[in-house]
Order: sequence, then structure tokens, then C-alpha cells
Amino acid sequence: MKRNPMTLQGAEQLRIELKRLKSEDRPNVIKAIAEARSHGDLSENAEYHAAREQQGFIEGRIGEIEAKLSTADIIDVTSLSPGGKVVFGATVELEAEEDGKRVTYTIVGEDEADLKKARIAVTSPIARALIGKAQGDVVDVAAPGGTRSYEIVAVRYG
Repeated sequence: MKRNPMTLQGAEQLRIELKRLKSEDRPNVIKAIAEARSHGDLSENAEYHAAREQQGFIEGRIGEIEAKLSTADIIDVTSLSPGGKVVFGATVELEAEEDGKRVTYTIVGEDEADLKKARIAVTSPIARALIGKAQGDVVDVAAPGGTRSYEIVAVRYG
């Protein structure tokens, strides 16, 4: 079975979502199904079909989260001593060599990646280029528009 790296925060967010799905969303959709059933003919009951569809989504998501947590290799980056190197869970500040623009990314598991929140998957090309490097190093990243060079300005953990 393949283990998937996950940050402590990512695992906690999944546990919170799982608890909400089981304690709030699941009971609510069961009530909605019961109420829709009480209205009679189910073949033409849009509320019933919508509630059943929602139930399928909720049960699927519960199964998905439970599977992710069961294969998660939860890594607490604050307990590591990487010695200034870029590792899984690190937050890295980069400066583009060509225009001096700065970007900051946190390297996380695939299931936690969210570019809008500057969280990149450990399997992404930029994360693979950064792993093992340290502050002051310059890395080349193959991007769709060609290779880009970045200097690692800072590496933080936690």
C-alpha cells in the first residue's frame, strides 16, 4: 500500500471535515430524504432525488477522506531538524532571477495542494527542484514557458 505524505495541518483539516460530514451533513440529508418520502410518489419527487444525490456525495466523500487518512504518512515538519534544507512541509520564499518577483510556497502532500493558498504538491516540478536545496541556492524549474531560475531567499518550518 502506497503511503502518502501529509502535513499535520492537512490531516487535521481532513479530520474536521470528516467529523462535520458524519455528525452534521449525514444526519441532515437523512432527514431530508425522510421528509421527501413523506410527500408521496418518489418517481416525480425532485426533492427526494436531490437528497439521494447529496447522500451519495456525502458517503463518497466520507469514504475518500477515510481512505486518505488510512494511507497518510503524517509529517510534523516542526519535529524535524532539516538544517536549513528544503524538505516536505517547509515554506520556501523564492525570487525569480529574470524579474526579481518574489513568491512563497509551502510544500505539501498531493491532497493538500492548493495554488490559491500557495500550497504546492511535493510531486510538482517546482517542489521536486527545491527539495534538498538550501537558502542561497539557485534552482532551475522546467515550466511550460521554458526553464525559469529562482533563488531560495528563505526556508521556514511550521
